[in-house]
Amino acid sequence: MRAVPLEALRPLFDDEHVTELLVNGPGPVWVERDGVLARTAVVVDRVALERLIERTLGPIGRRVDHASPYVDARLPDGSRVNIVIPPIAVDGPCVSIRRFRRGFRDLAQLARPAEADLLAWAVRARANILVTGAAGAGKTTLLNALASVVPSTERIVTIEDAAELALAAEHVVRLEARPPNSEGLGAVTVRDLVRNALRMRPDRIVVGEVRGTEVVDMVHAMETGHHGSFSTCHANNPRDAVQRLEAMLLSAEASMPVPVIRAHLASCLDLIVHVERHADGTRALGEITEVLPLAPDHRALTLNVLVQAGRPVGVPRRPPRTATVPPFVWGHP
Repeated sequence: MRAVPLEALRPLFDDEHVTELLVNGPGPVWVERDGVLARTAVVVDRVALERLIERTLGPIGRRVDHASPYVDARLPDGSRVNIVIPPIAVDGPCVSIRRFRRGFRDLAQLARPAEADLLAWAVRARANILVTGAAGAGKTTLLNALASVVPSTERIVTIEDAAELALAAEHVVRLEARPPNSEGLGAVTVRDLVRNALRMRPDRIVVGEVRGTEVVDMVHAMETGHHGSFSTCHANNPRDAVQRLEAMLLSAEASMPVPVIRAHLASCLDLIVHVERHADGTRALGEITEVLPLAPDHRALTLNVLVQAGRPVGVPRRPPRTATVPPFVWGHP
């Protein structure tokens, strides 16, 4: 195929069904449309690809070069872009742009009735909720929907590496991490922002994703009165998510014994909600699991599965973190 001008990409950007635009070096452009990857008829050459990178990064004051061969940033429209160039990208510059649909989706649109009832109750009961799943499974979308249940009188502070959340709540403060400048100075990490958020009078804290040492401050926030907080984590299932959190805490606090780490997790974490993306592009909640308090004679965390594939299989055993909300009963959210 003959390479086309850069303007030929515009219809792909304007297509509301396209959520990912992927350029794997000179050659065909790929998109994710309605959850399914597809090769388009658009082909870009090296010159058009370099122009795309220049036009993308120029307005936001970022750059990518031999010294810094990759960049992750947020575009003015809220889309997230990742660019990798040689020598890291062997076959030429790669551009990945994730677009976010602006149409709000509430719990009823994302979850089956049993799941929606349980999650709505959990938010009102100020449960600390961790959303897990693979990249593109819908974790951020679910966080947006969970926030729609938060009472309008509560103040939410969101913290992200690259701002993606657009919470349907009345009182939201959005914080975004900042990479270092060309001299390696001025970086503001997610962990810095979590610590700062504790001084901003939050009722709930939402960390877009925990992947490193910021997990220590997130656990601290959940344990010290900021109940009803949310976060996400890449994991294959709730059990793997618990192991990942343990590993991150151990990496950040090497002197902390594993039993103490597990005691902290059991104290602060209430629900793990796992989301999945199926082969046909559809997304669904796979499992909702409760993390039980650590019994004195147990060293490992105990998980209580509440919902699988939309069907109730258990009842929450942890009491609500707020006395104004009664215990959950199926059929009476």
